[in-house]
Amino acid sequence: MYLTMFDQVEQPNQEPLTIDAASLYRAFEQVKDGRKRKGRRFPLAFILTLLLLGKMAGETKIEGIIDWIQERQSELRILLRWPKAFPSNNTYTSALMKCDHHEIAKVIAQYILKARAIEQHNDEQSRLVLQEEQKSDTLIHTAVDGKMMRGTMKHGRDDQPLVHLLSFYECESGIVLDQFLVDKKRNEESACKAILHPILVKGRIISGDSMFSCRDWCATVHAYGGHYLLPIKENNPAVLQYIKQFFDDKEIDQKEFQYQKEVNKGHGRLETREIWASTQMNEFFEREWVSIAQVFKIRRRRKTKDGEEEEITYGITSVPREYANAARILDLNRKHWHIENRLHYRRDVTLGEDSSQVRSSGAPEAIAALNGGILALMDFRGVKNVAKQMRHFCAKPRKALQWLLEKPSRENG
Repeated sequence: MYLTMFDQVEQPNQEPLTIDAASLYRAFEQVKDGRKRKGRRFPLAFILTLLLLGKMAGETKIEGIIDWIQERQSELRILLRWPKAFPSNNTYTSALMKCDHHEIAKVIAQYILKARAIEQHNDEQSRLVLQEEQKSDTLIHTAVDGKMMRGTMKHGRDDQPLVHLLSFYECESGIVLDQFLVDKKRNEESACKAILHPILVKGRIISGDSMFSCRDWCATVHAYGGHYLLPIKENNPAVLQYIKQFFDDKEIDQKEFQYQKEVNKGHGRLETREIWASTQMNEFFEREWVSIAQVFKIRRRRKTKDGEEEEITYGITSVPREYANAARILDLNRKHWHIENRLHYRRDVTLGEDSSQVRSSGAPEAIAALNGGILALMDFRGVKNVAKQMRHFCAKPRKALQWLLEKPSRENG
């Protein structure tokens, strides 16, 4: 049977969407709008929602978002109940410059945390869930790492500074708890120490790269009720030598060691990861490294058709064995790199962050917070291929808007 131009074809649903009280749109209304009243033709929550909508549809630049909205303005006006024109490039940039990127990151994080709480508990209990989790013995793994926004480099203007962001990232949930600017006169370790706060640290295992293996930094994490897990490398030559000699010493009581081995095969390679963890060095290190609980050695062997590679790293942690045995330390070490692979890499490659030429002071940071929010939202929804999901949203804007305007659920996307 052939369709003719007179046959009735099912039309897409063009009924307007309602904005739920628990939606991300409503969460965005908590972000303070720093624009002057005369410049507020469009609500900030509306602007942030449109930015997310365009980005979720695959547009990586504001110009692309404007064009994408313009091509779908008839449908979007109905879905949003919006009678007027949509924002211009200058409106988006001005709004991003004048809002607080910390607030954007925090409201998205709280939105997803609350959605997870509601999913795991009855609605009546959801208000107490976050407090209950903070009182529990569960330690949440949070990675700390910095990222340079390359689109802000080499401009040299005071109103277009280079942007180097330090993120606190929940490795299991994919949530960016907060992000901070690293002053060009500081390194990541000193910047991180300056902004450490109990809210970001308490009840968490904070992992970082070797830059953070600093005694003062570890002491601050401990003082705020958190734990540290860090590699020890050449920037701590004496500590590295002590740990290396300890694990190489055949006369050490190795019966006390905990050992774990993992073998993974895929992508044309065979990878073996082994760990040895010990508490025997605690007394030796405890005066300088506050609350140290274990030292460890990790050996990685990768075998491919081109040959075999071996890498050995050493590290320290303040997490006691009752909370992190050798198997968990090995897992924490591996999952620390989620901040590179699942946050920074996807922000660059999938969301085109480094190619963005938005660089007016304040705007790049806000864009980074939105990009992190998109990835956290995708992870919450269980999306395995973000690029494919974005192509789906480009074809079906209503589905993307549902994610932003309706009550969060893994089932209504």
